[in-house]
Amino acid sequence: MTTKLKFLVDVGVGKKVEKWLADNDHDVKCIRDINPKADDSEILHLAVTEGRMVITMDKDFGELVYNSGKLHSGVLILRLEDADGNQKVKVMKKILTEYSDKLYGKFCVFQGERLRIKS
Repeated sequence: MTTKLKFLVDVGVGKKVEKWLADNDHDVKCIRDINPKADDSEILHLAVTEGRMVITMDKDFGELVYNSGKLHSGVLILRLEDADGNQKVKVMKKILTEYSDKLYGKFCVFQGERLRIKS
């Protein structure tokens, strides 16, 4: 891939993932640093404005994208409710190693060791 993905990380994902992305030279902004109380629509709008993929634990983004038709630059929902920060980092590393060229502009859900990518 010639260009790196840019990410907007939702608060629930956690600081370890935020730090890992930054430490591994990804262009990352964190909602906790911008406005931790931003609602999902605001997060999507900021992501589209800056061409960033949202990384979130919040399945409500599926509602916004599919049922409300909100524009997005890509959404990655991590269904890892019981995972700690280290487990989330391991999953992100796997996803970016195996699928980074397929993620931009897509709606993706990681659950049960599997990544589903929808157009």
